[in-house]
Amino acid sequence: MSTCAVRSAGSRGPLRVLARTPGLSQRNTANLRIQPGDQRSPRRHFHNYFVTHLPSSSLHPDSRSSAGPGHKLPRSASTPHTPGPGSAPAVSPPNMPSRDLTVVRIPLRSAKHHFGASNSRGQRHYNEDANQAGTIRIPAFAKRVPISLSRRQAARVAGEGEGTSADSSLGDPQIFYFGVFDGHGGSECSEFLREELHGYIEEAAEEFGLESSLKREPGIPDSMGDPDTISGGRESVSQSTSQTDGQQSQGTTDSSSAGPRLESELLAEYKRTIGGYFRRFKPSHFSAPTAPSTRDPGYSSSLSSTSSSDSSSVSSPSTLESVLTYAFLRADLDFVTAQARKPDPDDPYISDFPLNKDEILGSPHLPPSGHGIGGPVRFKGGSTASVALISTPTPSPFWHPAAHSTLVVAHVGDTRILLCETATGRPLPLTSDHHPSTPAESRRLRRFVTDSLVTDSFGEERIRGLANSRAFGDMQAKRTGVSAEPDVVRVDLRPAEFSFLVLCSDGVSGSLGDQEIVDVIKEAGTPEEGARKVVEYATEVSNDGDNATCLVVRLGGWERRSEGGVGSLGTREMREMRRAEAGDPRRRGRC
Repeated sequence: MSTCAVRSAGSRGPLRVLARTPGLSQRNTANLRIQPGDQRSPRRHFHNYFVTHLPSSSLHPDSRSSAGPGHKLPRSASTPHTPGPGSAPAVSPPNMPSRDLTVVRIPLRSAKHHFGASNSRGQRHYNEDANQAGTIRIPAFAKRVPISLSRRQAARVAGEGEGTSADSSLGDPQIFYFGVFDGHGGSECSEFLREELHGYIEEAAEEFGLESSLKREPGIPDSMGDPDTISGGRESVSQSTSQTDGQQSQGTTDSSSAGPRLESELLAEYKRTIGGYFRRFKPSHFSAPTAPSTRDPGYSSSLSSTSSSDSSSVSSPSTLESVLTYAFLRADLDFVTAQARKPDPDDPYISDFPLNKDEILGSPHLPPSGHGIGGPVRFKGGSTASVALISTPTPSPFWHPAAHSTLVVAHVGDTRILLCETATGRPLPLTSDHHPSTPAESRRLRRFVTDSLVTDSFGEERIRGLANSRAFGDMQAKRTGVSAEPDVVRVDLRPAEFSFLVLCSDGVSGSLGDQEIVDVIKEAGTPEEGARKVVEYATEVSNDGDNATCLVVRLGGWERRSEGGVGSLGTREMREMRRAEAGDPRRRGRC
């Protein structure tokens, strides 16, 4: 019986040691959620810490010496890393073989110089927002950089004393995961996404057979480090590379048809359980054909024949975009079907009607953690979601000024993700709000549900009373086109090209402009201080007092964040004026 030390999501307390049963593969653990009566302990845990290599001397630094630029990892919060099944291996990086290194794990929320999160309930009775940050277990998706740049970058990291991230259990650099979820009607759905969405992504990546973008070709040395420094020289690298490629090619042959088959099954399940808009639903990142008709008596046989024919014709590898789309839709369907089978607290005659009164049928799955979904009664609300994944091609951390990295964003609803350009100081929005009035959403909805679009007294279009045309949950509006299909954006981040990444709920973006948000963060000393100041400013000048949440992630250009453009001076005068108006008692009386 082996053990693995993990920390519960969102917790800052001591680590819990959980036992793992030997011989149980992760493929089997993924199938545990299909058994409704299974009460086994959860098998998937979210790592809200990251593993890194630090010089042993930096754990007890000399106060008279400098630790180097940017080296401000929280030594007090770091703990020695004990490797276990599914955890990152404690191996020294090949580009620093002679240094005395200690492998430690650091809670991401304690690394205030690298990440910051803040939230406020505003003037609402309770907070419906949720957020998450940590590392996720999926293959790397970063673009490989030329080997000359990676060698130069490794030497620079070693020279400046920056902590070097350890590899994940998959052999790739760690994938960082950040998410913000804005619930409406309650916090059940946003909390479900905070605790489970990363598990759906990990599960979908495994089931789709997602391959690492850093897979080495035969005869080409790895850019993760200088092959001459690896024991065994170039010959051992070539032999291990060819063996790895043979194993991966064999796995690709076995799993190349898994993606289209799973996509077809999910589309068929949406069509059968929800219907309405989803009878002709085809996500943009899916390669599977339209789901077969569930009214056909030979539905199961036609599905199997369709899947088998598609598997023979489709040979393209799975992409991260299709994995994220599948994970979002799978999580949404599981949540909705779980709520449809619960009693409705607002209907005193629920016993006189079938459980599928809302025309959502089917049996719910258990989420990846194995826990139940929601509370004992039906939840009719929902939640938005914006998720950011960051992958690097080398062990150098993504916040290092010389690091290359790749950012992938998946977005549903009106939460927002921004990048701040180092050279210009301007915000680069990576998401667009999913409102019924936006051109893209209006075209999508008017093809199917014109009669469900109404205009409220403020002149804003709504679909079945909802301001968001895409969201998780919202079971009463699901058949009219409220989908959880995400918009997925991929951005390659060059060294120090961007200063920081911002994720915020509409309590922030609805009150502040994008330029105001990034300018407030520019004036802060750390990402943690920047997130707190953004939330305080948004709460101060807000007219509706909505919940406000902000996450700030440091990138390579953080030290130069005030150099581009006019720094934070562009909106300072306007911000001071807005604060003065917010503090005016006559304004409060008019509101």
